Amino acid sequence: MENRKQKYGVYTFIIIGALFILFPLYLTVVTSLKTPNETAESLLSLPSSLNFSNFLQAAEMSNYVGAFFNSFLITTISVVVIIAIGSIASFAIARNQDQVFYRVMYYFFVSGLFIPFQVMMLPLVQQLSSIGMMNKWGLILLYATYGLFQSVFLYVSYFRSIPREIEDAALIDGCGVFRMFWYILFPMLKPMTVTLIVLNIIWIWNDFLMPLVILSDSSDWTLPLMQYVFESQYAANYNLAFASYLMVLAPVIVVYLFLQKHIIGGVSDGAVK
Repeated sequence: MENRKQKYGVYTFIIIGALFILFPLYLTVVTSLKTPNETAESLLSLPSSLNFSNFLQAAEMSNYVGAFFNSFLITTISVVVIIAIGSIASFAIARNQDQVFYRVMYYFFVSGLFIPFQVMMLPLVQQLSSIGMMNKWGLILLYATYGLFQSVFLYVSYFRSIPREIEDAALIDGCGVFRMFWYILFPMLKPMTVTLIVLNIIWIWNDFLMPLVILSDSSDWTLPLMQYVFESQYAANYNLAFASYLMVLAPVIVVYLFLQKHIIGGVSDGAVK
């Protein structure tokens, strides 16, 4: 009887949590497919017909193609740098933690997890402005730097689970350190690598604050920034605004749906190992 009550309590909690998540999504989808008159009559009702013209107008008004290219370029380069440098640095730290220098470097990276961007925002903006990097390349540099903190923290934990004998055997067989890392060790990091890729894609693609303070040229603006301009300009037309939001969410949702099974698996593997 007690177990049944606990089970019902868990199910009730899950259902309530799902409603909190699905209700805003329902409003977004339904509103994006309505005309302004239908939205004014009833916010919750379904549209009488599917009005896909909202998406075309929203894409034109928000320069969706240009902003999508900027977001794609910034996200792709940042994630590649985070994975490449993070894995190499983590390998060096994990295999040399008996040395003071590498222990200090490890704690240096970990300490970065506790420093939010808002704390260092003004000094960073001043520094990037002084060297002429208030553009997408300066933004990529910031994303790569902040992403390395989490990358090193998770990769080091994962490297500790890999026996050193694998590396020794490869080196004895004549494999160089570079080839041994990329062809033997790096493929073994796949669960953690996929986890970091998904987490960083979601974070960078949806981020609003960093692009807002770094990107001075509107031609470099990302999709979240374009939604900010769109919303301030056309705040009365919620149908176009919600259609624009869906177009921004669609790519990252697709990535998450394809790779979601690796997130929990990669994090749990790193934690247990």
